[in-house]
Amino acid sequence: MLISTLLVSVLAHAYAIIPANAFAAARDKVPAPAVFAFGDSTVDTGNNNFIQTVARGNYPPYGRDYAGGVATGRFSNGRLSADFVSDALGLSPSLPAYLDPAHTIHHLASGVSFASAGAGLDNITSQIMSAMTLSQQIDHFREYTEKLKRAKGEAAARHIISHALYVFSIGSSDFLQNYLVFPVRGYRFSLPEYQAYLVAAAEAAVRAVHKLGGRAVKLVGLPPLGCLPLERAVNLRRPGDCNEMHNMVAMSFNGRLVRLVAKLNWELAGARLVYVDQYTLLSAIIAKPWEYGFENSVRGCCGTGYVETGVLCSLDSALTCGNADNYVFFDAVHPSERTYKIIAGAIVNATTSHLFH
Repeated sequence: MLISTLLVSVLAHAYAIIPANAFAAARDKVPAPAVFAFGDSTVDTGNNNFIQTVARGNYPPYGRDYAGGVATGRFSNGRLSADFVSDALGLSPSLPAYLDPAHTIHHLASGVSFASAGAGLDNITSQIMSAMTLSQQIDHFREYTEKLKRAKGEAAARHIISHALYVFSIGSSDFLQNYLVFPVRGYRFSLPEYQAYLVAAAEAAVRAVHKLGGRAVKLVGLPPLGCLPLERAVNLRRPGDCNEMHNMVAMSFNGRLVRLVAKLNWELAGARLVYVDQYTLLSAIIAKPWEYGFENSVRGCCGTGYVETGVLCSLDSALTCGNADNYVFFDAVHPSERTYKIIAGAIVNATTSHLFH
C-alpha cells in the first residue's frame, strides 16, 4: 500500500475496531431518534427488490446469516453497516427499506434506507444498472417527511428529522462501473473533472437534506477500490495484487470529500458533517486480516471469490465458503457482515465524537 502499514494500522484502531465498545457508548450518549441512509448497495437494505433492476441480492447465498437465513436484498451474508448503526443507537436492529410495502410510516419513524444498489453520485451510473438516482432517493426522503408529519404531527416529525443521523455511502459505483473499469464517462471527463463533478453532486444532495431539516450527516469515504477482489482479478499488470492506481484515485476523491465537509460545516447553518475514513480502516484490515480475526482478505466468500457478485454468486453457490466471518469480503465487491460491523463501529465512533452534544 502507498500508506505505510504501521500508520494505517494505528489510524484504523483509532476508528473503534472493537465495535461493541463503540456501540455501548452510542446507546448511552447519542440521542438520535432515527437513522436515514442514502447511497448504493453498501446501504441498500432491500429497495431494489421493488424496482425493475438486475441489481438485486434477494437470493442465496446472500442473507444466509441474516435472521432466519432470509435473502432480503442486502448484498452481504447478513446485515449492513447501516443496520448495525441503527442497532447501536438503540433503534431497530435492521434498517427497513423505504420501498418495502410491508412497513408503515410508524415503523419507518425510527429510520429507513432510501439507498439503491448500483446507484452513483452520477445519474448515468444509476442508469447503467437501472438503480434509483441519488436525486430520486432525496425525493423519496422529501415524500417521507410529509408522511411523517401527517402520522406524527408537525412538531414530532420536525424533531425526528432535525435530530436524526444521516449516512451517505455512495461513489464506488461511479468509478468501478462508469470510469475506471468501464470508462463510460472517461470519454467526456478527465479524472479531476469527474471527481469535481461527483463532489458537486454530493454537495447538492447534502444541501437538499439540510433544506429539509437534516443536520447530522456522515459522508463515508471510498474504500481502497484497487484492493477489492474483483479489482485484483482484473489487474492485468500485476494479477492478484491491488491496483494501486485505482487506490490513488480513491484517496484523491476522499480528500475532496474531506474539503467538502469543511466547506459545508462552514456554510450551512447548524450543519454537523463528519467524514468517515473507510479507506484507512479497510486498508489496515486487508493488509493484516489476522489482526482483526479474518483469514482471507484477497478473495470473497461466494463462488471462486474473484469475480462473482450479484447473480453470479447464486450460480456458484456450491463453491461458497463455509464461514463468511473468516472473510473480509462476501463477494468480489461487497464486504461480509462482520466487516460491515467494523465499518459501523467507525461510523458510530465518529458520530459520538463529533456530531452530538
